[in-house]
Amino acid sequence: MDTEAKPSERDRSSVPAAGTEEGPRSSRIPERLTASVPWRRAAVLGAVCSVFALLVSAFVVQPFLIPSGSMESTLRVGDRVLVNKLAYRFGSEPHRGDVVVFDGTGSFVQEPPRGNPVTELLHGVAAHLGLAEPAGTDYVKRVVGVGGDRVVCCDKRGRVEVNGHPVDEDYLYPGDVPSQVRFDIVVPDGTLWMMGDHRSNSRDSRDHLGEPGGGMVPVDMVIGRVDWIGWPLGRLGSLPDSAAFSGVRVPGGAHG
Repeated sequence: MDTEAKPSERDRSSVPAAGTEEGPRSSRIPERLTASVPWRRAAVLGAVCSVFALLVSAFVVQPFLIPSGSMESTLRVGDRVLVNKLAYRFGSEPHRGDVVVFDGTGSFVQEPPRGNPVTELLHGVAAHLGLAEPAGTDYVKRVVGVGGDRVVCCDKRGRVEVNGHPVDEDYLYPGDVPSQVRFDIVVPDGTLWMMGDHRSNSRDSRDHLGEPGGGMVPVDMVIGRVDWIGWPLGRLGSLPDSAAFSGVRVPGGAHG
C-alpha cells in the first residue's frame, strides 16, 4: 500500500514544466541591459555631434585658441576666436587690416617639428574644436601689406608707410611703436606681409627678412579670417573695424 501522497490533477497543473520559468518572469528584460541603452544612445549622439563639429570646423568656421600675446590688445591670451573659412573661398583675397590665421610652414617655420602621429592626431582634433592650443605652425597676425605693396618703416613720425601713405595704426598695443626694426620691402604678388598688433611682443614677417621667402606668407596658406570672439562671454562680439588703411592706394594711384 502506497503511503506517499500522490499529487492531484490540479496540483500537477500548477507545477511549472522543467526548464521553463513562470509566466510573469519570462517577459522581464535584465536591468543592466535596460540601463546600458541610454549610455549607448548618448555615445552615438556624442559621436555624431563630434563629427558634425569637425566638418563645420574644417570647412566653415573653426574655433581657434589664442596662445600668445602677440595680438594684444585686439586679441588676448586664452580668447577663443571664430575663424571664417569662407571669407576667401570664392575668389576674394585678404585685405590690408584683416586679422587672419595662417599656416606658417615655409615662411615663419621652415621645418615643422615631428612628433608622435597618434598624439598629433588627437591634438589636431582638440585644436579644431578650440579645446587645445593650435599647431605650432599656425599663427594669427594682421595683414599690413598685400601683393605689389611697398611697405616701409618708418617715416619721420615713426609710422609704417604703405605705398607712400603713412598708416595711423589705432589697434597697436598701448605704448608700442609701429616697429623698432627698420625695413623697406615690396610684397611679391600672391603673398602677404604680416605683423602682430603687440609689436614689441610679436615674431612676425620682420623676424624672417633674411630667411627663404623673406617673411612673406603665401595667400594659399591663409586658413581664414578672424571675424568674431566667441569666448570669454565678456568679450563676445565681432572684431572692431579699423580705418587705418582706408587711404592707402595700390601702385598706380587707385585706392586699395
